[in-house]
Amino acid sequence: MSSWSSWLAERSSDIASSHRVQLALTATIAAGLGVSAVIGLQNARRYYNVYDLKDSIPDLNTPHDVEKINDFGGAVAEAGSENKDDERSAALARRARLGDYDEDLVLEQLARNRVFLTDDGLAELRKAFVIVVGCGGVGSHATAALARSGCGRLRLIDFDQVTLSSLNRHAVATLADVGTPKVLCLQKRLEQVVPWTQFECLNQLFGEKSAASQLGPWADGQKPDYVIDAIDNIDSKVALLLYCHRNGIQVVSSMGAGCKSDPTRVFIGDISASAEDPLSRATRRKLRLQGVKDGIPVVFSSEKPGPGKAELLPLSEEAFNKGSVNELGVLPDFRVRILPVLGTMPAVFGLCVANHVILELTGYPHKYLLSKARDKMYEGILMQLQGLEERVAKHHGFEPAGVRIPVTADDAGYLIEEVWRGRSAISGLASRLALTRWRKPPGEWLDTRTPGQTADVLRLDELVCMTKDEMLRHEKEVLRKGRAPEELYDQSVVELVERRWREERAFRAQR
Repeated sequence: MSSWSSWLAERSSDIASSHRVQLALTATIAAGLGVSAVIGLQNARRYYNVYDLKDSIPDLNTPHDVEKINDFGGAVAEAGSENKDDERSAALARRARLGDYDEDLVLEQLARNRVFLTDDGLAELRKAFVIVVGCGGVGSHATAALARSGCGRLRLIDFDQVTLSSLNRHAVATLADVGTPKVLCLQKRLEQVVPWTQFECLNQLFGEKSAASQLGPWADGQKPDYVIDAIDNIDSKVALLLYCHRNGIQVVSSMGAGCKSDPTRVFIGDISASAEDPLSRATRRKLRLQGVKDGIPVVFSSEKPGPGKAELLPLSEEAFNKGSVNELGVLPDFRVRILPVLGTMPAVFGLCVANHVILELTGYPHKYLLSKARDKMYEGILMQLQGLEERVAKHHGFEPAGVRIPVTADDAGYLIEEVWRGRSAISGLASRLALTRWRKPPGEWLDTRTPGQTADVLRLDELVCMTKDEMLRHEKEVLRKGRAPEELYDQSVVELVERRWREERAFRAQR
């Protein structure tokens, strides 16, 4: 024990007499104190940061201001808040659009499309200018598919911002994009995939008055090669389709994906061939009132509603009690109810729309559902109506020779297809259809006030669709004998007729 003590005493004496050892010990102790100080400072900063963050969150009962970033209430990222990856992607896209990008890399990225479409077809797509109006579920998937396939120029039009509820169907949006304009979200994300594609983003509501500028040429004068209608508001959709139809701009329209779940029922065809789709029906009807009955390709679902399937529910009593229903929407004339949407179906519609545009622009062969081409049938129905009016007028003592009825073949087609939906109001049958007055009119049937002209006094909202056999019975019992329709038909039939007429008057009042 004494030897160990004496050895330790000698070593202590040596350490105390060694200058280097003293310096090493001092440095070690100083480093330890420095680390302790840094850790303590970090802990203090963390504590105060958490304290400041919690203190910055206002109490629910405390008044506080929430600034409105733009006209529609959406948020825009603060300057400098973008991450480095986004900044690098944006810089690369700027250089690529100026030509600073290897063409071989572009062709390699588009190699599969190049083989499928051929060099000439891909070249047509790469120089194409396509406008996408509506950048939600359908429009975002259509835009993404066009960009990835090599479309050279894309103008995106949408007034709305990305929301949490739209993430179930949007093609590229992430949580970080919530609150930002949908058009800018698409540009930012797709520039990371195809930096050479040129984007023009209009964070605007499409409207009839602004159509000329929104659907106008690119900055260098190039006119749009195609327009995609992915709008879910009927009035805006009709305005867009009418403008394109009247100005010779190729357009394809997406009908309603809401409440649909069967992808095998999705078709591409002429708008006159679309069925089982409320949005398509309403769009068709308003277009017919403007003289457009076919010639517009659409993507639609023929899936029928049924028990257990999603449907647009009526507004709650609480919502009605808040005041005018029209004031509950974000914008005038926009729906105020939540439309059930299965996230996969807008993607199906959007990809079908993009597929159609790609095939059209590249000249790739394709064949879809044709228009109904039922003009001859409508002319036959018109002739039957003419004969019916003459027979009934003659039965009641009028001279029907040379009588003119104020109904055209287009009117007959509109009534059959849009008002009565291609079925008899009496039996629901869809074959051997005819039009007839619903009631025997009081007073004069014919207007002879103009010399040399005999005109039938008849309004479109007096006509009902029936089968030919039902029409002959109706003629005998109602138009000749004067019985009221309520005596002849069930209450459900009478209510259906009145409801369809109310709808028709409402549509015509909106013209």
